[in-house]
Amino acid sequence: MPGEIPIIQQAASQPCTYTWACALCEENETCQKDKEGHSRWLVNKRMSVIRNKVLVMSNKGGVGKSTVTTNLAVSLALLGKEVGVVDMDIHGPNIPKMVGGEGQKLKVSAGGGIIPFQAFNIKVASMAFLLQNSDDPIVWRDAYKYEFINQLIGGVEWQELDYLLVDLPPGTGNESVTTMDLIGDVTGCIIVTTPQEVALLDSRKSVNFVKDSELPIIGIVENMSGLTCPHCQKEIEVFKKGGGEAAALDMGVPFLVRIPLDPEVAAHCDSGEPFAMFCSDSETAQAYHDLANKVEDFVRKRAGSSMGVPKNKPGFSPIKQ
Repeated sequence: MPGEIPIIQQAASQPCTYTWACALCEENETCQKDKEGHSRWLVNKRMSVIRNKVLVMSNKGGVGKSTVTTNLAVSLALLGKEVGVVDMDIHGPNIPKMVGGEGQKLKVSAGGGIIPFQAFNIKVASMAFLLQNSDDPIVWRDAYKYEFINQLIGGVEWQELDYLLVDLPPGTGNESVTTMDLIGDVTGCIIVTTPQEVALLDSRKSVNFVKDSELPIIGIVENMSGLTCPHCQKEIEVFKKGGGEAAALDMGVPFLVRIPLDPEVAAHCDSGEPFAMFCSDSETAQAYHDLANKVEDFVRKRAGSSMGVPKNKPGFSPIKQ
């Protein structure tokens, strides 16, 4: 009788230990290794030397989330922290302009990793650095977005950081879910809103999204909260006031700060000069500094003791506690 036909055993895919993202690899098109496994391994490797990963989010666009992220990053840097910022808004990346990086391109290190743009003692990675023309739209399906998110988190050489702030796009869609899944150990989430009811309806969705994802909530920031008239010095409630604080109380989450509506913030963002650094003694800048201090307090409490929080590094301007 003829012998049985032997079963051919396929060799198990060998793990890849390249320290750069698959999309940047010369072997990408012919590679037979576990690309998904490599992406996860690389993200874990990058994230393992970052002490705190903070997501900044809102379910509505136009509430000043990127402005808050940028000035929070600068305020943490002024406290002596090593800070990185991931601009995860693929379709509307604005943070590079706010830190004077518009038109700059990211470079690749000798080890194959992406070197983040550095300014004002913070590191930044963003889609904006990869566009040939800043007016070019990004028209991608989710599969392309997943690869790019992998690159921003795992392909960038963040090195050791005290904080990595992730500026998520508006909404609770694919980018947010993918980012949470890849990072894994998220320290906490900050929800940014403006005081009017229309924005609060959406910010409540963000709070419930974070709760459903079982992630810690650092608190709610009420942005554009009152405008001081430059002529009579009286306060004008352009978008009302107090809505963010009321929503936080109603939903049982911490309220962090009110940040005034200040035309100088917009002017400095447009000129690439972070307001919290260039106008550090102003009332509005103090709101950003207070936010940084509250984030620090949250991290200390989460760690259980001050031993879990890295010490401030010398050479930076102090922020009033």
